[in-house]
Amino acid sequence: MTTAAAEYRAHFDFSISFANGGGISGEGFRLDLPHADMTDAEVSRLLVRHLGLALVSEVVLRDLRIVEEPHRGSRGVETDAGTDVAERIIDCSHPIEAGLVTYPGLPAPTIHAHLTREDSRSKYAPGTEFAMDIITMIGNTGTYLDSPYHRYAEGGDLASLDLSSLVGLPAEVFHLRDSWSAEQRGIRAATLADRELRGAAVLLDTGWSRHFGTPEYAHGAPFLTEEGARFLVDAGVRLVGIDSLNIDDTESGGTRPAHSILLAAGVHVVEHLTSLDDVPARGARFTAAPPAIRGFGTFPVRAFATVPASH
Repeated sequence: MTTAAAEYRAHFDFSISFANGGGISGEGFRLDLPHADMTDAEVSRLLVRHLGLALVSEVVLRDLRIVEEPHRGSRGVETDAGTDVAERIIDCSHPIEAGLVTYPGLPAPTIHAHLTREDSRSKYAPGTEFAMDIITMIGNTGTYLDSPYHRYAEGGDLASLDLSSLVGLPAEVFHLRDSWSAEQRGIRAATLADRELRGAAVLLDTGWSRHFGTPEYAHGAPFLTEEGARFLVDAGVRLVGIDSLNIDDTESGGTRPAHSILLAAGVHVVEHLTSLDDVPARGARFTAAPPAIRGFGTFPVRAFATVPASH
């Protein structure tokens, strides 16, 4: 089993002045680092690159600490996959079993035998046996993908989806476990605005999957705001996934702005992901492909990320 390489972040306050006048400052800033042994000057240059600044005159860092901590996707920290083509695979799906409650109020799957191993022995040659089972479940079970047909009668169904929009997408993972609260559950556009996202699978790691399968999962879950959904459509993303109860706020009435905006634009939605904390902020590829079922809008997927072994 390949062990992920350690990742480091800088914690600091800063002041930046510009050659043409003015300046900006920040407190408690955190920045991904390519390695731990960076000087103040190197961190300063990385900060300027991350913020996309020009005509900088001086950067002053205060209380700089470098700690071992997973990357969160700072710009300017390039991913180097090296020459080693080996990859590790991170399963981002919840297993499905009989009785699983994915979304409270929806039916749990049932599984029963169509042909038992015992009965099959009379149908095949000696020593040969098979099991054939029937599963009955709603499409919204486990980790699943929503196609436009889920929301819109004229939208594309599962069979219409282009595999190139589901397989091997560059993953931009936003590790947000410390970025929302019970009072501020909505993920806003500003939180997602520091990266180039065109063509990407944007994965929202909120940590809520720790409650999956428990009563706590249904209440107080984080979600993507309407403005956040509009921003992602404008940014040209291919897919948005979240490790929470729903991409929308299910406690604000029957409106579903994130579903409506994303699916109208042909952006796939994957809900009930898990293990996103194991996926690096950048450098992974994400796959979530459902069966090609005509006249059907939602179905479970085996969602997974492939990560260069150097991570």
